[in-house]
Amino acid sequence: MSWCAVAAMVMAVAACAPTPVNTAPSQLAFLGIDEFRTGFQYAHTTVGGLSGISYDPERQLYYVISDDKSEYNPARFYTMRIPLNENRIGGAEFAGTYPLQNLSGRVDPEDIAFDSRRQQLYWSNEGDNPWIRVAGLDGSYRGEFALPADLHQRRNAGLEGLTVTPSGQVLWAAMEEPGTGDGDLPTARTGALTRITKFDVATRAAVAQFAYPLDPIPAPNGDGNGLTALAALDEDTFLTVERSHGNINVARIYRAEVNGAEDVLGVPSLPGRRPVPMTKTLVADLTKMPDVPALDNIEGIALGPRLPDGRQSVVLVSDNNFNPQQVTQILAFAM
Repeated sequence: MSWCAVAAMVMAVAACAPTPVNTAPSQLAFLGIDEFRTGFQYAHTTVGGLSGISYDPERQLYYVISDDKSEYNPARFYTMRIPLNENRIGGAEFAGTYPLQNLSGRVDPEDIAFDSRRQQLYWSNEGDNPWIRVAGLDGSYRGEFALPADLHQRRNAGLEGLTVTPSGQVLWAAMEEPGTGDGDLPTARTGALTRITKFDVATRAAVAQFAYPLDPIPAPNGDGNGLTALAALDEDTFLTVERSHGNINVARIYRAEVNGAEDVLGVPSLPGRRPVPMTKTLVADLTKMPDVPALDNIEGIALGPRLPDGRQSVVLVSDNNFNPQQVTQILAFAM
């Protein structure tokens, strides 16, 4: 099948190439949801803006980052317990909060990834000076990664997703939308290409980069579609979240694979190169799952513990934007 045959699914390009999108029946089963109203207080902070989540199996804790940009609350992450009892979500609760240190300029934290081998965290900022930094489990500063020069992020659409591979040797980082040199944003008719970058954790340097195909805007009367999170299944395969706003919020979970994609690290403009992108297979369209309630702004994904029946748990978190009309959602699924 050519790009032309799947123009409704990915960005059209001048030359034909193999389709990067496959479809399959839903591979997720809904386990339940917990919600926190906007204004909920924990440890003298207003809980909200939860944009990324990562699981620590040894401590049975989740690290959840807030993108709070107010002058009254520090940039921070929370620890949470999200019990899954008898294959159901059993009452999520906050366990701690930690300020992120050594900050400067407008900071907009977007995702967090736990490194079990080194017992530390990686977190991304898409503010005025974007970065991926290393933090201790107390939020202390431990250094940062060297970003490639070809990201050219749009404001509020930059380093949105992070995940560490099972080996602990690789950190993957995803851009929410195409950089300014990588073509137009998705429309209702056409998708777009954004970038996912591979970093060597030991050297903290980018070693490869791949084009990821975003869907056309799926939300009715939608104003965008972006890649908001990813969770590594192995060294080269992840679950990704694409989220779209409109009359309703739409969230789709994909299984995305690097194998066969062209390395575009150092390529300044994707439209001129027309690279072979990553492939992806639909795991679930959450908006079309009958048991899932109306979604808020889904921005984080993590692989949780194995369930008693052997299935893999998958946990999502939403960013309420500190808006009284929104809520913070913790959703659990089995895969």
